[in-house]
Amino acid sequence: MNEPFKIVIPARFQSSRLPGKPLLDICGKVMIQRVFDCAIESGAESVVVATDDVRISKVVEEFGGEVVLTSSNHRSGTDRLAEVANAEGWDDDVIVVNLQGDEPLMDPQLLFQVADNVQRNENVDMATLATPISARKDIFDPNVVKVVCNQSGLALYFTRAPVPWVREDYKDDTNRGLPAGIQPLRHLGIYAYRVGALKKMSALPPCALEQAESLEQLRALWYGMKIHVGTIDKAPGHGVDTAEDLERVRQVMTAMHRREQEKS
Repeated sequence: MNEPFKIVIPARFQSSRLPGKPLLDICGKVMIQRVFDCAIESGAESVVVATDDVRISKVVEEFGGEVVLTSSNHRSGTDRLAEVANAEGWDDDVIVVNLQGDEPLMDPQLLFQVADNVQRNENVDMATLATPISARKDIFDPNVVKVVCNQSGLALYFTRAPVPWVREDYKDDTNRGLPAGIQPLRHLGIYAYRVGALKKMSALPPCALEQAESLEQLRALWYGMKIHVGTIDKAPGHGVDTAEDLERVRQVMTAMHRREQEKS
């Protein structure tokens, strides 16, 4: 990748399932610092935390990170990113990656990859990632967002429903494996944009499909924006939505630290 890119990490204190999660401890560092560290390791030119909460802002400043206090009235993380881009005065051609503040196990290479995909595909408005679904139960899980792409790797649709619908295979539940001849894809919630496209998407009103599925990326498709979908072999580590997720991430990170100590 020849062009530099930036990362913005939206972080909210309020969470219905895990209040205050950006400031919860994970093996000696708060979650938002773990996420910030992942972003730094990607090689980004700059990393900014975007938050509407002074408690998060104070902690980020204490560990030496850059932070922008944003409005508490945003509908989505995209709107928060657009406010940061405007506040920082970034040109429309700048590439910015949206990294959620609850992804402490994110692979830094994926942040680089999704930014690189925007640079390599000049005709797209934004880029995201997907990974092959390997378990039949995930196809029918509404919490697993699916994506269907065309032959050029552009998104046709995102949905919580099982797609593509393999009629003969899915008509009953006798087949416990994956459908033959088709590979369902799981969408990963990581995005890169040119700032101009980011501002455009933020200015557009929500559409009915977006509201029905509760998937913001459908707004981009509804208004004719092009989304490139890069496919990776393996999904990044688990994000944190619940207390159970938090404990799982702590266990993974403890095991990682143990392996590093054994090597040294």
